[in-house]
Amino acid sequence: METNQNTGVANEAAAPKKKNYTFVIILALLVVAGGTWGYTKYNHGLHHEETDDAQIDANISPVIPRISGYITEIRVKDNQQVHKGDTLIVLDNRDELIRLEQANAALEGSRGNLVVANATTSASVASGSTYIANVSVAEAQIEEAKVSVWRANQDFARYENLIKDHSITQQEYEQALANKQKAERQLQVLVTQKNAAERQAKAATSQTAATSRQTSVVNANIKARQADIDNAKLNLSYTIITAPTDGHVSKVNAQLGQYLQAGQSLFSIISNAQPWVVANFKETQLTKMKLGQHVKIHIDAYPDHVFDATIASFSPATGARFALLPPDNASGNFVKVVQRLPVRIEFKEVKDEFISRLRPGMNVFVDVELN
Repeated sequence: METNQNTGVANEAAAPKKKNYTFVIILALLVVAGGTWGYTKYNHGLHHEETDDAQIDANISPVIPRISGYITEIRVKDNQQVHKGDTLIVLDNRDELIRLEQANAALEGSRGNLVVANATTSASVASGSTYIANVSVAEAQIEEAKVSVWRANQDFARYENLIKDHSITQQEYEQALANKQKAERQLQVLVTQKNAAERQAKAATSQTAATSRQTSVVNANIKARQADIDNAKLNLSYTIITAPTDGHVSKVNAQLGQYLQAGQSLFSIISNAQPWVVANFKETQLTKMKLGQHVKIHIDAYPDHVFDATIASFSPATGARFALLPPDNASGNFVKVVQRLPVRIEFKEVKDEFISRLRPGMNVFVDVELN
């Protein structure tokens, strides 16, 4: 028995060991898989440009009061959907109503001044016509008086010769002299009256011109008062703050009774219009990129859905140029940093149900096909 056992042990020791190929197979598979993955990534890199420095963007309209005032109503809540023209906030309008009444009263006063100015102008025109007529009458009377003076002079000359021959009485001579002097004085009076009428006509003409200018001034004042009314109505309409576009309201930073300054930013409305993607590519990635190239977009919020898009435009400058403090390489030591250029990418599928779920600021991964 012992001999048989020893023989079995010797046979087992003499038998060849079996080789384990599992490790070799796994290593080969890993090498093949790694090589395939590496070749795929290399080939993909030749025809694609990718970046994860990209976000969803959309139109964001700020809600800003045009006038100052106290809040009396707030008709929206955080994240509420609104439509263009919907009332968001109502301000106290009592001051604006008073200003509108004052403007209306000023307009009525200006219109009354216009009536007075027109009446004054009409009176001035009538007076001027009267004075001009008086001048014409005076001229006619002067011509008649000149004839009377000529006749009186002729009569006096005859009577003066007759008195020398004592053909007439002294009384008749004196009567002829009196008639001559009376005619001359009457002529002088008429000339004086004519001069006075001319001066009055000139004054009336000047007064008419002045009242006409006053009418123009009053008309201009009426236009100014009407402009005040329009301005008051406009400011009154500003007491109701409405939505500038369709969209969703952000956090409402306003409280009842709060005093708002004109131009103070309250909150924003994110427009319902189609969003887009802003991808920041390195300047070294832009060599083969151009407008219209097809883009595949992967959004972190929806990893199982791929969005089709196209390159719409390139920024006219790198992002650093639009920074609050743009770098100035001329000051200090220069360190070269690869810059990034914002690229606008627009979605193709406008009616995609996922488009309405996108929100500005969401992170995305962009893959551009370089054709």
